Amino acid sequence: MRKLLMMMAAVLMAVTVKAQSPMILGENHAMLRLQQGTKYLLLPVQEKEEIAHIAVLDSRNELVKRLNVRLAVDKVDYFVPFEIKNGQLLDVTFQGDRRKTGAVKDFACWKEMKYSDTFDTANRERFRPLYHHTPLYGWMNDPNGMFYKDGVWHLYYQYNPYGSQWENMTWGHSTSRDLIHWEAQPLAIETDWLGAIFSGSAIVDKDNTAGFGSNAVIAMYTSAGAAQTQSIAYSADGGQTFTKYAGNPVITFNAPDFRDPKVFWHEGTKRWIVVLAVGQEVQFYSSKDLKEWKYESSFGREYGNHDGVWECPDLFELGVRSEALGVNGSSSARQLLTSNSSLLTQKKWVLLLNINPGGPFGGSATQYFVGQFDGHKFTCEDNPSETKWMDYGKDHYATVTFHNAPEGRFVALPWMSNWQYANQVPTQQFRSANGLPRDLGLTTVGGETYLTSTPSKEVTALRGKKVKQPTEACEIVVDVKGTASITLMNAKGEQVVMRYDAQKQTFTMDRTKSGDVSFSEAFPCETTAPTFGTVKQLRIFIDRCSIEAFDGEGRMAMSNLVFPQQPYNIIKVKGGKATIYQIKN
Repeated sequence: MRKLLMMMAAVLMAVTVKAQSPMILGENHAMLRLQQGTKYLLLPVQEKEEIAHIAVLDSRNELVKRLNVRLAVDKVDYFVPFEIKNGQLLDVTFQGDRRKTGAVKDFACWKEMKYSDTFDTANRERFRPLYHHTPLYGWMNDPNGMFYKDGVWHLYYQYNPYGSQWENMTWGHSTSRDLIHWEAQPLAIETDWLGAIFSGSAIVDKDNTAGFGSNAVIAMYTSAGAAQTQSIAYSADGGQTFTKYAGNPVITFNAPDFRDPKVFWHEGTKRWIVVLAVGQEVQFYSSKDLKEWKYESSFGREYGNHDGVWECPDLFELGVRSEALGVNGSSSARQLLTSNSSLLTQKKWVLLLNINPGGPFGGSATQYFVGQFDGHKFTCEDNPSETKWMDYGKDHYATVTFHNAPEGRFVALPWMSNWQYANQVPTQQFRSANGLPRDLGLTTVGGETYLTSTPSKEVTALRGKKVKQPTEACEIVVDVKGTASITLMNAKGEQVVMRYDAQKQTFTMDRTKSGDVSFSEAFPCETTAPTFGTVKQLRIFIDRCSIEAFDGEGRMAMSNLVFPQQPYNIIKVKGGKATIYQIKN
């Protein structure tokens, strides 16, 4: 027993041992030689502080990487792990006026740094969702490189491992077998001397067109350094680890905003196509081997919303739902149409285009265009002055689809936040979640084609037993009869009010009194969406800090964050009947 206690004490010492004193080299400059024998140095973060620039040097004093971390000056908000390699030296440069913050030698970061063999990722956040994907810790924004292979969904994402605000962009990685329960994987692609690893996509090269092997996973991403260029990396182990191509970058262009490549195979021309966001337009390039690319065309200067920078494009072909069956067909008929393209009377191409700012209620949002693509040029059928929004909430952005999804499905996944306040939402262990996965389709209303978004069948499989009152994680199905209102409340008086106006054919969600709205003036708001026809059923998904509403036909979607002090456990419905399902973990 004594021996066991001594072993436990040794482990605890390894977890809590403090770092040695730094070498102070000036009023804004210090160095720290890392001790060996433990896996991590736990870096103390204070979010209000300015970024400290850290150069990581190896045992030969060669530069290995650069980090930007908000090192604690007078208090610690949380810790982040830095993995220790042999003989490393941290060269730290602080910013700001030290007359206000004090002497560098007295900063809290030096007193609180710890060496550890482990890093605790147990949830410490009451707003961490129960059935939406989140990173274990740190910052997350755009979904990247999503693909399906051998029964596994792969989700990469813009990730900061060294803090819960945007910085140090790399590709994080999670995997799932059901689109709901996700397992965190090691970092996939990290910063190099071409720049940070910005958004991009990944494909399964089943025919070895790139020469990296049959069924190799090829990722294409933006290298964001002094310029934004496009690079590729390949994986021979199903997307777990990547090797960067020696010939990077593979596409360059003289523009400051040139990013977010989305790659897909165009069967008609037997070539790979990549669509890139370039300022306020998109550009199309083609390639036979994913290495040598030819410019094809541009689109967008006269179309859609131009109030912000265009980002994160996607392009795919969908069948249009048969008007003969009507937009209000049975759910089984809708599912059959979604999964069986032979029953769809016509095919059209959809260009997703995320924009920031310029969303319908401020900040970031996802617009789309419908038309045809011949492998060279996208021809839009929409009115140039028209803007079609994929989701009318405040918190739906950077939406792209999975490559190689089964059953011919096009499954989209959004980032569930808004650049107006994403860095300030009231969490710290992590920031940001993905929205629900959505199966996409096309329907015709009044002779015009619109994109539909329906919660994926994997979401419906989460339904548990029926309950009488809402919980912190539930689905509410409301069968409406004309104009209806749904109010969610808690004992604190916090509430979210949703209204369907049958005459105006609109759906509104008011979160102005939803809970904590103090962290940003842009957060309290009311959002309104057109329903493009009569709504007979609403599906409302609640998960701790979010409410996502869909009409039963998928013609309307609205995603909004909420931060109530207590879960909403009271519901009042007028003009309809609600059925509440628990969400199974």
